[in-house]
Amino acid sequence: MSRAKSLGIDAFALNIGVDSYTDEQLGYAYDSASKNGMKVFISFDFNWFSTSQASEIGAKIAQYGSKDAQLKIGDQVFVSSFSGDGLDIDAVRSSAGMPIFFAPNFQASNVASVDAALNWIAWPNNGNNKAPTASSNITVEDGDNAYTSALAGKPYIAPASPWFSTHYGPEVSYSKNWVFPADLLWYNRWTDILNLAPQYVEIITWNDYGESHYIGPLSSPHVDDGGSKWVNDMPHDGWLEMAKPFIAAYKAGSTSVGDYISDDQLIYWYRPSLKSASCDATDNTAKPANVDTGNYFQGIPNGADEVADSVFVVALLTAAATVEVTSGSNRKSFNAQAGASAFAVDMGTGQQSFSLTRGGKTVLSGTSLKDISSGCICGIYNFNAYVGTLPAGPSDPLQSPDGFKNFEDGLAQGICEPAPSLGTAPEAATGTPAVTSSPSPESQTRTSQASGPSSKASITASGPSIATPVLPIATASTGTTTTQPDGSTTITASGPSIATPVPPIATASTAATTQPDGSPTITALSQLYPTNCLQATQIWAGPVGADPPARCDGS
Repeated sequence: MSRAKSLGIDAFALNIGVDSYTDEQLGYAYDSASKNGMKVFISFDFNWFSTSQASEIGAKIAQYGSKDAQLKIGDQVFVSSFSGDGLDIDAVRSSAGMPIFFAPNFQASNVASVDAALNWIAWPNNGNNKAPTASSNITVEDGDNAYTSALAGKPYIAPASPWFSTHYGPEVSYSKNWVFPADLLWYNRWTDILNLAPQYVEIITWNDYGESHYIGPLSSPHVDDGGSKWVNDMPHDGWLEMAKPFIAAYKAGSTSVGDYISDDQLIYWYRPSLKSASCDATDNTAKPANVDTGNYFQGIPNGADEVADSVFVVALLTAAATVEVTSGSNRKSFNAQAGASAFAVDMGTGQQSFSLTRGGKTVLSGTSLKDISSGCICGIYNFNAYVGTLPAGPSDPLQSPDGFKNFEDGLAQGICEPAPSLGTAPEAATGTPAVTSSPSPESQTRTSQASGPSSKASITASGPSIATPVLPIATASTGTTTTQPDGSTTITASGPSIATPVPPIATASTAATTQPDGSPTITALSQLYPTNCLQATQIWAGPVGADPPARCDGS
């Protein structure tokens, strides 16, 4: 929590289900937040809650709403959700018995009775739970427009997420295998947020390792659910560093990130293998698994064609300089202005090196700890991202044994060791010659400008606030780890610590059926993940008494 606070994050969204340990975990989370000067709020996950449980939801709000660390808007308890369209909001308010600020992740067509709304879809998509295609590409900005229009002046919680890929095979019950195109999304999204100036921003996520959109540290103690196969040696800490000046600018009401950059820094990321690599012979998804949810694809992940074989670099600069990127045998240099700039270079296999020069002198120079391979690391299709920085950050390895608990499940025998292998970043080199070039059309630059009117953020008022979802966090002082029946854990360590994910959202694998006319019958919300809305051809046949999800077309 202390690290999140230092980067400008104000609160944690605590995504909860109906597990027996939920109250214990929430107690730890609220206590830790109070000790660290942070705020938290509950987000009810309707993969596990039912819309018929309005009284129980209200009672849970009442149980924690008066705690010191509770995020409030004025005197209203901030409450959110993952899905939940059709919930009786008035019944929730009545059961809570205290003023609440209800900001759920409902569809844009269902926000008339809410106080604010969260748009969870932080990635380009096809409108049907998958990566965009040439014929159907719904951008994140399209989602912004839909929500802000529907909210008609009510506060909007804009999403920001750096990545989205997952690769679970038949070795687990929640098989799913996809990638959504992200590339320079993290940089572009923060640029959009500065211009959009939404009331709130929610970062998705802090610690969902299995879906690869974590921004928190790998070394945070947690029990692996099988995602370690593509998470090991793939730190994302640099994305936190990149966001810091953007968060500061956003909270100040400024569109100029350059005013909040105090040191030169390069942040870079890339996938570990070319997408042309053929891994079918050894990949964990090479075998059949449950396809009824529509989330499982054998072999290369769904959406792989939509991602670029590129190395991405963001320069955060105090003054203009030259950025040079060497990816294998590919070398390119760019003139970068003061402020924030983004660049892309074609992937080359082998070492990845980066340098920054100014006035004929080397400012930063170094080689990544992670090479790019033409083959299959650990025998699988890995579409996660490796993120590094110059100056190099501290080592951030997964922790043994819990962080590798299910690493070998689904892998070819003996193909890979369940252990970190990156080592430690070498000392940065200095004194290399300057490199100059002309500006490249492959670059994107946000130049320093005069700041707009200042607007200080407040987590207890209507000013901007940053929230980042975590799946429950825990802290205590006995120095032990307790494993729950579902494989999630309660981490107890001396002093506050961020701890462990419950199994990723929507990992249930409820079977779907098909009508005689070919229309699919949907029996569980998990079959609609991640958009959580029904397509025109889909028929809802969920639990008795449960309200149907919203239609994606708003009908």
